[in-house]
Amino acid sequence: MKKRDLLAGLFLLVLMAGITLLWLAPGGGRAMPAVTLPTLEGDPLDLGGLRGRPLLVTFWASDCSSCLEEIPHLNALHRDYGQRGVEVIGIAMHYDPAKEVARTAERRGIAYTVALDREGEAAEAFGNVQLTPTTFLISPKGRIVYQKMGPPDWERVEGTLEDWLAGRA
Repeated sequence: MKKRDLLAGLFLLVLMAGITLLWLAPGGGRAMPAVTLPTLEGDPLDLGGLRGRPLLVTFWASDCSSCLEEIPHLNALHRDYGQRGVEVIGIAMHYDPAKEVARTAERRGIAYTVALDREGEAAEAFGNVQLTPTTFLISPKGRIVYQKMGPPDWERVEGTLEDWLAGRA
């Protein structure tokens, strides 16, 4: 009986290690949800249609001080990587009024795409996002490889983007 328990435990350990390696692999992680949202300009933004490009998606709110502090970093990523194929997208939470989102985007000089999650379907699809900011880094293969509530590790984000753009991952 003990040998059987030991083998079962060993099997579970190997299984968990394999899942962990798959999760941490550059192309690993769960698939990015395919949702379509309106942008501030009223155009449809189909996230699934952006597969093949590195994406940084952040859920934010106009009354979130940490979110507002991230805007210069996100603008810099958009400026430095946008022409190299990286898409930066800010998704405003469903409870944030569109007029306030637009006012904040204009006042803060947001240069990247801002989408409105009017019904909360994107937050739900990304794992029931409740807290802002919550950031997702998505590989060109459409896999979520980094997720962070609160301020992201900008060095890690930029290092991963550089690796993808250089074909190292």
